[in-house]
Amino acid sequence: MKILVLGSGVIGTASAYYLAKAGHEVTVVDRQPAAGMETSYGNAGEVSPGYAAPWAGPGIPMKAVKWLLMRHSPLAIRPSLDPKMWSWVLRMLRNCTSGRYEINKGRMVRLAEYSRDCLIELRADTGIHYDERSQGTLQLFRNQKQLDASAADIAVLKRYNVPYEVLDPSGCLKVEPALVHVRQKFVGALRLPGDETGDCFKFTQRLAEMAEELGVKFRYGVSIDRLDAESGKLTGVQTSAGEMKADAYVLALGSYSPHLLRGIDLRVPIYPIKGYSITVPITDATRAPESTIMDETFKVAITRLGDRIRVGGTAEIAGYDLRLHARRRETLVHSVTDLFPNSGDIAKSEFWCGLRPMTPDGTPVLGKTPYTNLFLNSGHGTLGWTMACGSGRVLADIISGKEPEIGLDGLSMARY
Repeated sequence: MKILVLGSGVIGTASAYYLAKAGHEVTVVDRQPAAGMETSYGNAGEVSPGYAAPWAGPGIPMKAVKWLLMRHSPLAIRPSLDPKMWSWVLRMLRNCTSGRYEINKGRMVRLAEYSRDCLIELRADTGIHYDERSQGTLQLFRNQKQLDASAADIAVLKRYNVPYEVLDPSGCLKVEPALVHVRQKFVGALRLPGDETGDCFKFTQRLAEMAEELGVKFRYGVSIDRLDAESGKLTGVQTSAGEMKADAYVLALGSYSPHLLRGIDLRVPIYPIKGYSITVPITDATRAPESTIMDETFKVAITRLGDRIRVGGTAEIAGYDLRLHARRRETLVHSVTDLFPNSGDIAKSEFWCGLRPMTPDGTPVLGKTPYTNLFLNSGHGTLGWTMACGSGRVLADIISGKEPEIGLDGLSMARY
């Protein structure tokens, strides 16, 4: 089958790879000059199925008010008159109940765990390297209230048999020795030993090379203008390089997916939530993290990527605005220098932002659409890197007429 994949981020590239492995003739189209150049470029570097959780949860509205008043706030809102922004916010608020949180987290953990297993298999089969480490995630709590609140997440981890450890300060130092310099700043942690880390951009670029070796064609520098549809199926895609046709189409354009879908009267509640990162060259490895630390207070992830530290965080609701705001950088710098002082050269750090494609309930939109030959793989939010391999493999199974190894309950468009 001839398949056209729209988007060459980690989700689109993984989809193309698994479709090619299944024997399909695949072409990928993207406006960028190479794979992984947008949201996949500078994310936090976590492959964290154990940390998979929707942002919409009980208590979040009240927490949001407190966060907005913090100097180093994990949340920023730049109000606009865009009705899509407020519609998305209201939908998210409706998911901020204990019942919805448990359902949504369960769905996310299930796909994320499967995806991590697919990544391990891919690494074993291909030997792909991307500054990967398999040393877990440490969710660090600076106060007892945060530690006590982790009980709800632990209950879900137990239900899905996700390995975890609750650590006191001494236990934290065994897995992250550099924290010895700031031992008085935290009371404990939730450790997820099955989590991994790695450079998503390096992974995406290498996976694109391997996909090309399987016959996938990448059309870079080509903008996608419009989807054409008739009688319940797509008939083609209008691009800056002319019309492109295929037997089936995969839309994996992240935050930009809704723009094209509206043209064929298809609505998906995906909205961009901007995230920021800095990438800091390590100057003293003994003071740097070994894996990923989640600073629960500031909602910042601090990750070791080879000889660099990736610091990612902030949820900025500002539409498609890609401007870099210095205040967001200050929060990232504060978190990493507070927990890992003198570990890297902040002055030489790269400052970046990208748009997370978020759904109101946190789970992606994956699989079939009302158009018989159009398939979606989008809306992965903070977990695109974590869910990439699993989502790509599930999509390849669906298009190939196979039953996916995991159930799709709650992941398809049907829940909307």
